[in-house]
Amino acid sequence: MKIVITDCDHASIDIEQAVADAEGAELILGNGTSPTEVIASSAGADGLVVQYGQITAEVMDALPGLRAIGRYGVGVDTVDVEAATARGIAVCNVPDYGTEAVSDHAIALALAVNRGIGVLDRGVRAGSADLTPSQPVYTIAGRTFGVLGLGAIGTATARKAAGLGFEVIVTDPLLEPGTTAEGYEVVDLEELLRRSQVLSIHVPLVPATHHLIDAARLGTMRRDAIVVNTSRGGVVDTDALVEALRSGQILGAGLDVFETEPLPADHPLTTFDRVLLTPHSAFYSEESYAELKRRTIQNVVDVVAGRTPRNVLNPAVLAGTGA
Repeated sequence: MKIVITDCDHASIDIEQAVADAEGAELILGNGTSPTEVIASSAGADGLVVQYGQITAEVMDALPGLRAIGRYGVGVDTVDVEAATARGIAVCNVPDYGTEAVSDHAIALALAVNRGIGVLDRGVRAGSADLTPSQPVYTIAGRTFGVLGLGAIGTATARKAAGLGFEVIVTDPLLEPGTTAEGYEVVDLEELLRRSQVLSIHVPLVPATHHLIDAARLGTMRRDAIVVNTSRGGVVDTDALVEALRSGQILGAGLDVFETEPLPADHPLTTFDRVLLTPHSAFYSEESYAELKRRTIQNVVDVVAGRTPRNVLNPAVLAGTGA
């Protein structure tokens, strides 16, 4: 059994190696993300573990023994799932590993932007005690926290926001406006945007959600609103967000994900005092990091060994394989 990690910027792969050793699998670490680089490093692979690597139909056709692709994380936007399914290749993710870490991060960004922590910190370091750059600052109690997407992470974020004293409202395509879910008022997207003073985004990036938050929708938001995105950068139209911040249409933003990653150092988003930026790190805690690494490779190993993995996006491909 040969498993190739196509690319990985983690400090070590000790956890993955331990899983591979326990299964008697050969583990190879590649260092490329383009299809050409992935093909070059993955000859003879039974399974791939992917971080940013582009796993296209071309890659799959060049690796005839490939049976499983596992991605570090929830999203699989770097993997052509349709092509994999057509070729009988299982695609696995880890959809629930970072629920507490990501929801913690979303809350932290919301609070820090609301309190102007970033600009105050920079002021103190420069010898200033001026509060003006952080204003306005609002008390949490009674402010409206809108959750877009009530999956596991959205639900955890809503719970934490409510515990802090926010009034929580939610929207999700699977929920009927006018009802309640998890004890929260369900509204449609338009109402969520109109009412929210914090908008926290928790939806996957699929064609229907690409630029879901665009110029028109930003234009309906409150001028004291904060946009928090810990899902995928492409859900928000970056150019429209920059313009909304520049014009004062919204107050600020806390962003962990971007349409271009890493975010260029000279990007316009870096120029706003009431914008906090983190490098796609919301997933990280010591606990979630270890769980992510272990479960990602375990899913792949299980498929190759003929077992049913804990998480698979296209389970029909396992029929008749013994898994």
